[in-house]
Amino acid sequence: MDFTLEPLPFAEDALEPHISQRTVEFHYHKHHKGYMTKLDKALENDERRAMSLEQIMRTSQGGIFNNAAQVWNHSFYWQSIAPSSSTEPSAGALRDQIERDFGSVAALKKELHTVAAGAFGSGWAWLVFDRDKKCLQVISTSDAENPLSDTCLPLLTIDVWEHAYYLDYQNDRGAYLDAVLDKLINWEFAEANFGSQGS
Repeated sequence: MDFTLEPLPFAEDALEPHISQRTVEFHYHKHHKGYMTKLDKALENDERRAMSLEQIMRTSQGGIFNNAAQVWNHSFYWQSIAPSSSTEPSAGALRDQIERDFGSVAALKKELHTVAAGAFGSGWAWLVFDRDKKCLQVISTSDAENPLSDTCLPLLTIDVWEHAYYLDYQNDRGAYLDAVLDKLINWEFAEANFGSQGS
């Protein structure tokens, strides 16, 4: 794989006032880049260098898995948020599925907030589509874990590691989640992921 960090999909100050430029700088250049640097070093003389991140995650454990998964998770997170986002998904297949599985977009947001706020320690909250059950689910994963699998399609994620919000919100994870869910969720990204479920 190419051990070059994907560029942010927005300017570093674009999420203000909800997430500060300082937080984005630390989060992207120190944490996200740090995972990539560690992965690059760990696979210096390893045949897995030729694999994709997804393949590395599926065939690795320990530090290599953790760093590969954190690179993937962070890249997915940056796509899951966006400046000037729509507060709700547009009319279409994803919105129809949300209303079928949760009753309303507001109920889905409440569930995402509850699951993300209740995650113990470091981790992630995810909106996923379960291909077997043909329904949307909100789940959390700890540390570097993610729900990427043959049956589970991630649509969006919220980073609930403290480094995602501590400089702006200190220990008030709930206020960070309010800002993300009300102002920054990239519904277009989630819609595009949902539309790819058959591929």
